[in-house]
Amino acid sequence: MYAYIKGILTIREETYIVVENNGIGYLIMMPFLMAARIGNIGEEITCFVYQSVKEDGISLYGFASREEKDMFLMLIAVSGIGPKVGQNICCYLTPEQLASAVINNDTATISSVKGLGKKTAERIILELRDKLKAQAKASGASITAAGSGVVFDPSKSDISNDAIGALVMLGYKQQDAENAVTSSYEDGLDLQELIKRSLKMITGNKFG
Repeated sequence: MYAYIKGILTIREETYIVVENNGIGYLIMMPFLMAARIGNIGEEITCFVYQSVKEDGISLYGFASREEKDMFLMLIAVSGIGPKVGQNICCYLTPEQLASAVINNDTATISSVKGLGKKTAERIILELRDKLKAQAKASGASITAAGSGVVFDPSKSDISNDAIGALVMLGYKQQDAENAVTSSYEDGLDLQELIKRSLKMITGNKFG
């Protein structure tokens, strides 16, 4: 299993890239919209990858950041969402946009992704919200009456609690989520920006 591949970006096509490392060219599935964010031809890049093993072969799916890959892993756990669809969602939505959409029951944002319908968007929100509730229950947290988020600390603002819930849903530990949100919070931030800053805090290994 590969975590990431670091090497020279040698080829970028519509649906894949090739990264050369120690004389080996790795063909990595990556739509052009996502590949355009990873770097320029001839540059050394770091591509986070997921290895898909099926009867008809082995494929590598690439991502420009660890946050994108974490979001992808969360999506393919949803029933009916395979690697191609999961990666396509990552092309059009950032982790903070997806998390905010789930927290706010925003099917319009998710169904705006090319190829996704309203029913698929509703299923993604339902299953990811159920995951959030399960994680909250396991950690001893409570759920708001509307089911829109996790209440970890009554002393925190609604936006902070929603951001913590979003990070937990994305797979981060509760304590890390609380620390990141507390450190990133500023008056006037909207939910997506707070999630974005908190994600950078966590993936920067500020909390180990």
